[in-house]
Amino acid sequence: MSATVNELYADLDLELAATRRVLERVPFEHWDWKPHPKSFSLGRLATHLAELPRFAEVIATTDEMDMAKSPMPPSQVGSNADLLARFDERAATMRSVVAAMDEDALAGHWTLRVGDTVFLDAPRSLLLRQHGISHPIHHRAQLTVYLRLLDVPVPGLYGPSADDV
Repeated sequence: MSATVNELYADLDLELAATRRVLERVPFEHWDWKPHPKSFSLGRLATHLAELPRFAEVIATTDEMDMAKSPMPPSQVGSNADLLARFDERAATMRSVVAAMDEDALAGHWTLRVGDTVFLDAPRSLLLRQHGISHPIHHRAQLTVYLRLLDVPVPGLYGPSADDV
């Protein structure tokens, strides 16, 4: 018996809402700040997180992506409002394309490559879970550490945070 889109991704809206709460707290005045020389800047990490729903949309609507032919460079963001607008747009599109998927689309394979080198080749349903929900959770957690280090109150994600009590 196959799972439906609603069963597979019942937590999608909760995760997108939690991500938005974190993005709302990003202090634009520290956009170029890095906790370590090897780390992304605050702005680069926040922009990446805001754009990840677009990657899930690509997984849902194509069979393959060759980064050598179609790179996804980071967008330029000029303010917190721009960051949130970008996320809201990407998240809404992701929700609609995932909701429209049928069992055959979910069962199909999707491939990420750079030229002849294949990085991902797995069932679309798995990659949507990994890159539409789990991967953003990872980067959202990184971003909450950045916020804590900058003394910005961290929002609650699965209940209250230490800043809510």
